[in-house]
Amino acid sequence: MIDWYILAPAAFFAGMVDAVVGGGGLIQIPVLLSQFPQAPIATLFGTNKVSSIAGTGASLWRYARSVRIPWGVVLPATVAALVGAWGGAALVSWLPREMMRPLIVVLMVAVAIYTFMKKDFGHRATRTLTAADRWKGIAFGGLIGVYDGFFGPGTGSFLLFGFVRLFGMDFVQGSASAKVLNFATNLSAIAYFASDGPILWQVGLVMAACNLAGAYLGTRLALKHGAGFIRKAFIGVVIVLIVKQLADLAN
Repeated sequence: MIDWYILAPAAFFAGMVDAVVGGGGLIQIPVLLSQFPQAPIATLFGTNKVSSIAGTGASLWRYARSVRIPWGVVLPATVAALVGAWGGAALVSWLPREMMRPLIVVLMVAVAIYTFMKKDFGHRATRTLTAADRWKGIAFGGLIGVYDGFFGPGTGSFLLFGFVRLFGMDFVQGSASAKVLNFATNLSAIAYFASDGPILWQVGLVMAACNLAGAYLGTRLALKHGAGFIRKAFIGVVIVLIVKQLADLAN
């Protein structure tokens, strides 16, 4: 019997968090693992992506109506992320995922310290994008795509940090841009997992509806309270990611 009273609130809260700073998978994947302990990992990861892409799409639509997304940089990065995600998924059969975990912890700690120390980080756009940023966007999108396809935790947070740090965006514009790439990598992951094994479509679609509702609320909060609110939420989610990865290492 499916415990919808657990899955539905988890998907709603995941959508709300993901809409602001990413990290919704931290909530949904452990719940799916606990509810379906006998299901293959690929099946649960694919189900998680079906739920997540609904919320990501809703957030993207809402952001796009209110925030100027720099498509000249974001679109090439999105194409590169799609290709990278397929490449990252293919790497799974060649390299163990767990070799990534210590490196990710170090990167997350560095991101948290940098964001905390720079009080004005992401509060406002700091420069105008140039044609050269398109190539930087392609490299950034490809790298994040490989990471998401191969390992995945914290992809949305890394995207947000990258857009703010590398391209001088504020947190609101960075979050909107991150949703474009996140939608693409989620779509790529669904295609991969669907071809690799069955997805729990009924579970995924019901959770998608809840995730979408949560994403709508999260996006409204982000747009209403601005960059300062997103910055605080970002630091909080990164700290949770660090603790989660350290706990996984310890186990």
